[in-house]
Order: sequence, then structure tokens, then C-alpha cells
Amino acid sequence: MRSRHDSLWYMIFAPGIWALHFVAVYGWAATICAKGAPYGLARIGIAAVTVIALVLILWHGVLAWRQWDLLDDGDHVHARPTAGDRREFLGHAGLLLAIVALVGVVFVSLPAIFIGDCR
Repeated sequence: MRSRHDSLWYMIFAPGIWALHFVAVYGWAATICAKGAPYGLARIGIAAVTVIALVLILWHGVLAWRQWDLLDDGDHVHARPTAGDRREFLGHAGLLLAIVALVGVVFVSLPAIFIGDCR
């Protein structure tokens, strides 16, 4: 069994949360608008899903930053195919993907702020 530090699935966790957030937000808004419910209900649902997604992505970003091991050795030349270099690379890539996913989640939730109704 491979550890969390060696898994590519761990690296794409944040973009996966972003994708699930995208589907949930637009699915929820479409369902609310199709049923004729007040748009305020859609905003509450979008806010709840957005907060959950942001917390999960921030948590993952902190774990990836720790895995990157930025403050320990300062050696970020990955010229050797060692397990430590792979672990640091996956942590660095995971951190960068978490940052991109945070921005994506914020942009996906912006229509809830600016759109007044379902029309």
C-alpha cells in the first residue's frame, strides 16, 4: 500500500473538490430556479457548499505545504529520482493546485453574489 505522500490522487484532491463544487453549485442553482423557489435559498446552499469546499482545499493546501518540506532542508533541486524528491515534488504540485482550486471556487461562487434572481 502506497502512502499518501507517494500518491498522485493526493495531488489532485484540491482540483477534484473544485470540480465537485462546480457541479454542486450549478446543479443546486438550476434545481432551485426550475422549482421556482426563492433565489435566497440558492444563495444559502451555494454559500454552504463554498465554505465546505474552501475549508477542505485549505486543509489540503496546508498538508501539501508540509509535504513540500520547504523550511527543512532548502534543497529544491530535484535532479535525482529519490523517494524524498518525489515526495517534495508532489507536495509542491499539490500546494500550487490547491491555490488554483481556491481561486476557482471563489470564481464559481461569484454569480450567487451578483445575480439577483433566476431570470
